[in-house]
Amino acid sequence: VQLVESGGGLVQAGGSLRLSCAVSGSTFSITPMGWYREPPGRQRELIASITSGGERTNYADSARGRFTISRDNAKDMVYLQMNSLKPEDTAKYYCNREPDPLAAMFKWGQGTQVTVSS
Repeated sequence: VQLVESGGGLVQAGGSLRLSCAVSGSTFSITPMGWYREPPGRQRELIASITSGGERTNYADSARGRFTISRDNAKDMVYLQMNSLKPEDTAKYYCNREPDPLAAMFKWGQGTQVTVSS
């Protein structure tokens, strides 16, 4: 499986960005997916996840109410709509499968940088 994230950039506080993740691999439509971020000097954290069919989503407290995860199984894509961005959202953002003790994570992509200025 190959993961390619895009859509990051520099945005002012209060602005919006939509991140995209292209997933290659035949198992995408049956795999719960997530968006992760790695702020400077901090560990990577899961901030949003979505079930394989897109019927349920879950968010970290830092993302709830501002971010929306979605997926298009026909296009093998996962998205993260980010609104009301804050400087503390500055991080490199990655997509990958939702953590599963019975399945290894996919090889991480290059991520996409999001920088929010105050």
